[in-house]
Amino acid sequence: MDVFKGVDMAVKGNIYEEGKVTSRTYWTAEGERKTVGIMLPGSYSFSTSSNEKMEITNGSVEVQLASGGEWTGYREGGFFLVPAGVSFQIRCDGIAEYVCSYS
Repeated sequence: MDVFKGVDMAVKGNIYEEGKVTSRTYWTAEGERKTVGIMLPGSYSFSTSSNEKMEITNGSVEVQLASGGEWTGYREGGFFLVPAGVSFQIRCDGIAEYVCSYS
């Protein structure tokens, strides 16, 4: 997943945590909505409104899907799934890049 061809991309970015997490929304030729983004080192909390698949494309992250639950690490090439209506914690020690798919 190094290049996206034939997509429509939103010009305005999604900016979170005072600019420490940013992404851009795009739509595939089939109409699927995705985001591609970057996280600076830190700890963040996010909520989902739809099912989400988060693929790590560069760097590594640790994720806590349930409050008080275990932290699980994901590296480049890995992914995790977040159900709709769930809050999760994510942290990274270095820059991490990702692609999110929604359903």
